[in-house]
Amino acid sequence: MALTITPGKTRIGWIGTGVMGNSMCGHLMKAGFAATIYSRTKEKSQTLLDQGAAWAASPKEVAQQSDVIFAIVGFPRDVREVFLGANGALAGSKAGNVLVDMTTSDPSLAVEIYNAAKALGVHAVDAPVSGGDVGAKNAALSIMIGGDPETIAALHPCWNAMGKTIVHQGAAGAGQHTKMVNQILISTNMIGVCEALLYGYKAGLNLETVFKSVSTGAAGSKSLDNLGPRILANNFDPGFYVEHFIKDMGIALSEAKRMGLSLPGLALAEQLYLSVQAKGWGRNGTHALMLALAEMAGIDWKSR
Repeated sequence: MALTITPGKTRIGWIGTGVMGNSMCGHLMKAGFAATIYSRTKEKSQTLLDQGAAWAASPKEVAQQSDVIFAIVGFPRDVREVFLGANGALAGSKAGNVLVDMTTSDPSLAVEIYNAAKALGVHAVDAPVSGGDVGAKNAALSIMIGGDPETIAALHPCWNAMGKTIVHQGAAGAGQHTKMVNQILISTNMIGVCEALLYGYKAGLNLETVFKSVSTGAAGSKSLDNLGPRILANNFDPGFYVEHFIKDMGIALSEAKRMGLSLPGLALAEQLYLSVQAKGWGRNGTHALMLALAEMAGIDWKSR
């Protein structure tokens, strides 16, 4: 029997209502899906509860009340717990349910979840995203998906509610590998964004006018467009946490080592971000790299 997912009929579950998850689940609810949610901190879910979501006491209970269960949590250990733990979503699933991990996590763990789910007649998909808090709020995420084509096709009403660029990358784990490509691209780009703005500042330029010139040419990037203005405004609130970015770079470096691949630029970026975390900015956004690089240059960026 073909898998059918329909707003108003299919019940969704959502695990993890942080910076990204809150907006993403909200879009699904606005599209007509009834939601049951769980988060370690219930207060973070209050907006969704006010919109009509039901609360569950565990990921297992979420699955028991749902047909399709999404999760976007912090680290691979969290992914393992919420999907494969004794009180995890798989333990509460029945044959025909769908598990969708939207966390950036280990490709090997995505394959493990897929195989464990398949043994019980449950579908599993890895679908990490890119776009940060802005993309989540605007339902404009890029969604990179690994898993069975039929399952992924059936999920299109959900993908379309959350994202703009929806691409099936291959078998289980392929979504996570694609996200590693994404994070490698971002890691060294952020070094360039921060160092360039530092150079402009030290040269005595007006950074707002510099930004107008460089953001529309060959040097333009989404990191510059989305995070450049925040850097100039001293707004280092997280669209994506430094500590989560360090986790992602660690996964990519581990995978690269397994493949016998040298990525020195990524290794440098990881070291710089570890210094950001060591200075107490691990819960800031990835653009907080500017604070660490400015400090190395003897510049108090926030007081400039």
